[in-house]
Amino acid sequence: MAQLFFRYGAMNSGKSFEIIKVAHNYEEQNKHVLVYTSAVDNRAGVGNVSSRVGEERLARAIATETDVYEDLTTYMRENDQKIYCVLIDEAQFLSKDHIYQLARIVDELDIPVMAFGLKNDFLNNLFEGSKYLLLLADKIEEVKTICWFCAKKAIMNMRVADGKPVYEGEQVQIGGNEAYYPVCRKHYHHPPLKDGKIYIERNNGE
Repeated sequence: MAQLFFRYGAMNSGKSFEIIKVAHNYEEQNKHVLVYTSAVDNRAGVGNVSSRVGEERLARAIATETDVYEDLTTYMRENDQKIYCVLIDEAQFLSKDHIYQLARIVDELDIPVMAFGLKNDFLNNLFEGSKYLLLLADKIEEVKTICWFCAKKAIMNMRVADGKPVYEGEQVQIGGNEAYYPVCRKHYHHPPLKDGKIYIERNNGE
């Protein structure tokens, strides 16, 4: 039986690379997959999954008006192609309706869906897509990474501007290492500062 998976992790935890790897594993066995990503994240261009280790893959963009179930069924019909797995990048940016469409793919088409994304934003509130994946997913797994400032597990995302931590603003602001740090709870609330700006000292023994 197919299942809906939600794999979440802080920034820089390798989620996009994991999608590319999973897609490769299926295709190595001649099993076709469809990769989707949110149209909100346009850092590498709309409809592109890009990992920090340099791997990239084209994807189908999910916009506000996209019905993922209809898009998938249309693709399979027009290409006369069976899809063995659906992979979703940046799932946190999806809407409630999108998540229910993913669940419909699993339940009605018996195709597994693996969604990857952030769980919480820089203010530690749930994204809409993540909220409904946590409610509907059959399996929920954490993709782990370490804090930018110590060796503890990163569970939060710190927004940074001009070298300083940011604790207010709009929920969505697209950025990478220049704008967000994966951090543990301690360093989210008490980041190391020097002259009022974030100070990063590697191998500090913490």
